[in-house]
Amino acid sequence: MNKYKFLRSGLKSDNGNETWKIGQWKHIKEDLNICNVGLHCSRYPDQAFSYVQGEVLAIVQIKGKSIVQGDKECWSDMKIVKAYEWTQKDSVALAIYVAELVIDIYEKKYPNDDRPRKAIEAAKKWLRKPSAAAAYAAHAAAYAAYAAHAAYAADAAAHAAYAAAYAADAAAHAADAAHAAYAADAAAHAAYAADEKKQIVQKIREWMIKRIKKLKVYKN
Repeated sequence: MNKYKFLRSGLKSDNGNETWKIGQWKHIKEDLNICNVGLHCSRYPDQAFSYVQGEVLAIVQIKGKSIVQGDKECWSDMKIVKAYEWTQKDSVALAIYVAELVIDIYEKKYPNDDRPRKAIEAAKKWLRKPSAAAAYAAHAAAYAAYAAHAAYAADAAAHAAYAAAYAADAAAHAADAAHAAYAADAAAHAAYAADEKKQIVQKIREWMIKRIKKLKVYKN
C-alpha cells in the first residue's frame, strides 16, 4: 500500500540529512524509534502534511520493520515512487477549502459577524490573483478573524473563526505553508466540538487526494 510524506525542495527530509532519489530504496540499520530513528510517512496526505509542510509531496512504498503510532509511521525501508510539487497556491486552496467546511458553524452562532467570512474571501482574492497588495489585504482580514476568535470562548464557532484566519494568513505568508496545516487542525477542532469530526476529516482527505492529480510531477 502506498503511503505519503512531505519533503523539502531538493527531496530533502525536514529532519536529519536525508536526500532522496525517486525510485531508490533507503534502508535504516539501527533499531527504529518513532521520533528519532527511521523513515517516516503517513497513511494519508493530510496526516503527512500535519507533520511537515514541505514543497514536495511524495508517494512512497515501504517494507521491512515498522512502528505505527496513530497517524505517523516509521519504517526501516522506503522508496519514493512518485513525487509532486506542492506550492503556496496548493496550501492556500487547502486552507480555503477547510475553512469553508466549517464557516457555517460560526455564522449560525454569530450571524452578524462577517470577519471570518471576509478572511476567506481575502484568501480567495489572493488565490485568483496573487500580489503583494492581495497578501497585505489577506493578512489584515486574518487579523480581524483572529480577533473574532478571541472574542468568544474556545467552542466550535471560535475554532471555525481560527480556520478562516489561518486561510487568509496562508495567502499572506509566502514562505509559510504551516498556516494551511493550522487551518485544517482548527477545522477539525471545530468539527469535533460540533460532533462532525469524522465527516470533516474525511472531506479534507478526499480533497487532498484529488488535488494530487492536479499537481506538477517532481523530477530529480
